[in-house]
Amino acid sequence: MDFSKRLNALDIFRGLTIACMILVNNPGDWTNSYKVLLHADWHGCTPTDWVFPFFLFILGVAIPFALGARKEAGVNGSGLTKKIISRSAIIFALGLFMALFPNFRFVESGPESVLYIHYVLLFFFMTSVFIQASDEALLNKTNKIWKYVAYFTAFCMFIIGIMYYDWSNLRIPGVLQRIALVYLAASLIYLSFSIRTQIFLGISLLLGYWALLTLVPVPGGTAPNLDAETNLGAWLDRFLLTENHLWGQAKTWDPEGILSTLPAIVTGLIGVWTGIWVKAQQSWQEKLGKLALCGLLLVGLGLLWDFAFPINKKIWTSSYVLYVGGLAQLFLAAIYYIVDVKYWTSWGRPFRIFGTNALFAYVLSGLFAKLISAIKWGGPEPEKMISLRSWLYDSLFVPYFSPQNASLGFALFNVGVIFFFTWLLYHRQIYLKV
Repeated sequence: MDFSKRLNALDIFRGLTIACMILVNNPGDWTNSYKVLLHADWHGCTPTDWVFPFFLFILGVAIPFALGARKEAGVNGSGLTKKIISRSAIIFALGLFMALFPNFRFVESGPESVLYIHYVLLFFFMTSVFIQASDEALLNKTNKIWKYVAYFTAFCMFIIGIMYYDWSNLRIPGVLQRIALVYLAASLIYLSFSIRTQIFLGISLLLGYWALLTLVPVPGGTAPNLDAETNLGAWLDRFLLTENHLWGQAKTWDPEGILSTLPAIVTGLIGVWTGIWVKAQQSWQEKLGKLALCGLLLVGLGLLWDFAFPINKKIWTSSYVLYVGGLAQLFLAAIYYIVDVKYWTSWGRPFRIFGTNALFAYVLSGLFAKLISAIKWGGPEPEKMISLRSWLYDSLFVPYFSPQNASLGFALFNVGVIFFFTWLLYHRQIYLKV
């Protein structure tokens, strides 16, 4: 097998993960969702809690394939570093963009015309980015013109943002922001250190995070603890970012906070080490043996550590890192055997379609969910208006299904909508990259 080519199992695993992310993020009614589609309340772990770390793991697996090939091709280190930093910055900015969309928090004192100008600029910016990202071969004058359009419109939106956005309540952490930081750290660690040093760094991060949360007193006289609002990570987020810039449903803490990003980096590194093993020139039996053995070992260690440092997705505990990292390896091993060894691929085609444009699918799902909630009609009084989301849910699902199945049906509807647009790109062989 030629391991310089794209790994089919990885695309399918990535697509399956993205489909699950869309599914669990968009129920019709949170109070009537099946428990398996909800996160654990605090300590503990449900299959929904596997989804985000699986994506970080997959991101890590892809690093040796992408950066390793470029490094072997003679691309200088500074060039790779610039590319990594640039990609991370774009993904982080996309996360902030999603937090601002669709109203962009314009201050009330700003002229209404600025809002319309902003949306026109946004249209041209998105169009130019799409044209460039969809075909890297278009290195001609037309493509260069669209590149300048992207720069110009982005600059204009930045100036408008400085003058007219209300930044006082913008959530700074987020899913894409964490993906950006994990990609940045895992990529630079992969390029800079030997695998032995990488493993040492990973173990140090997990032990250090455990020590910080369980042994270091929280400033203000609070004893070390793992409670939502009073643990050290929550204090650090409030101290550095303030409550106005944290997760709106909690305010006092954030599930993608600063301190918990450290163990999340190890989730990406577990993926990096897995990618190195899968890419190595060994028999598939050896690869599967390593993945299965290591996966079972990590799951076991995570469950053992759970007794002292409970598995918890919201603060990304070290035991959680080991547990879901091992599960991810086992999932990849199973998909790898089915797809890249036995070549049973037809079942995975829908997930491969998602996986080849994963970032596009995730961003579009978030924008779509916000847009259908923002489109409203029904009267001048806000409390009497109905959103497009509510109309769709109440008209197409609630009358025909039980409460739980109606909620699930709406989530599947969201998956289907995003799949359609992702399929259009796949059908035209358009793969959007940053």
